Amino acid sequence: MSRTLPSQILIATKNDGKVEELRRLMDALPVMLLNLRDFPDIPDVDETGTTFEENAKLKASEYARRTGLPAIADDSGLEIDALGGEPGVYSARYGGDELSFAGKMDLVLERLRDADSRAARFTCSIAFSEPNGEVIFTTEGICPGTIAESPHGTGGFGYDPIFVPDGFDRTFGELPDAIKQQISHRAKASAVLIRCLLHFNEV
Repeated sequence: MSRTLPSQILIATKNDGKVEELRRLMDALPVMLLNLRDFPDIPDVDETGTTFEENAKLKASEYARRTGLPAIADDSGLEIDALGGEPGVYSARYGGDELSFAGKMDLVLERLRDADSRAARFTCSIAFSEPNGEVIFTTEGICPGTIAESPHGTGGFGYDPIFVPDGFDRTFGELPDAIKQQISHRAKASAVLIRCLLHFNEV
């Protein structure tokens, strides 16, 4: 079935950092990007999945149905080898919903104090849903790296100040946006997403 690129797409998040990053990454698309702050009366969707992909698909499908718009949703997080993959899908809730990300980073660093390995990766899954809730594709991006000994930099958001991507000696919190837009987990997943969206007009 042929598809055309929609004129409006919902970025299904209220996270200003994610919205801004996805807006930059998708700047070349001739599409108006809305986000959940444009729909303040729509209730949150519970993230009950056990994987990033499950949560991305769940959110994309449900928010698309609730808004009547095609929707993009991502689920992403930090996976640390020495912690058995934690915080993983619980990255935003690690240590409790009320704990700030500064507190979450302190918790990670404390739990890694005696670890032999500091290997980690950021993973991002993105799902695209039609307005009827049908998820028609998903993408994934992975950025491997290590956990720093302490936070550095004020850029980005979340765990960025303690994550050093492979091939660099600075954290995501220190690296300029121009570099992050090339190497980050969300950039890699978004690159595939954009190719899929542009393909709509070629089918």
